[in-house]
Amino acid sequence: MAKSHSDRFVTLVNDAKSRIEEITAEEVDKKLDAGEDFVLLDVREENEWEDSHVAGAEFLSKGVIERDIVSECPDVNQDIVLYCHDGYRSALAADNLQKMGYTNVKSLAGGFRSWTEAGLPIQTDGKES
Repeated sequence: MAKSHSDRFVTLVNDAKSRIEEITAEEVDKKLDAGEDFVLLDVREENEWEDSHVAGAEFLSKGVIERDIVSECPDVNQDIVLYCHDGYRSALAADNLQKMGYTNVKSLAGGFRSWTEAGLPIQTDGKES
């Protein structure tokens, strides 16, 4: 069952999306296949990450990303792609990272859902599938 979001939350997300760049699952997959130098961050909750995540991603939850991003990615010019379940939390996080001076941050359009719908590789229980 899809989660219903309040109008206020959707308005907040849409405002953030007006200032950030989104990237498709297929574009991220091409970046991974090409071995491009970028950081792919899963900003979902830890239980979501542990259940399954994009193969090759790192975990830094939305709850702490603004606090911990500098130690994880000290270079404000680093190419960073964020994702969550549907692309809402990652859009908000991308907007905040830009406000912190990060210049090359993108949010995965449609989030993990779009990744799995495209049949792209995920990792579960330490195994890629």
